[in-house]
Amino acid sequence: MNEEPREEVVRNKKFPAKPMSVEEAIMQMNLVGHNFFVFTNADSQEMNVVYLRKNGDYGLLQPQT
Repeated sequence: MNEEPREEVVRNKKFPAKPMSVEEAIMQMNLVGHNFFVFTNADSQEMNVVYLRKNGDYGLLQPQT
């Protein structure tokens, strides 16, 4: 039987998003062993996301203002 994927939030987690550089965010992401990390960019004071790309490089998501 083929079930449709559920589109619901099954976990909600809150965390402090202290200002840091992109380099520090990458280091923190690697320390916790995740493939993405949400943080406040110290330069722009905006929420950003660094992530590990399939090819091993890093990516950065920034809001467009």
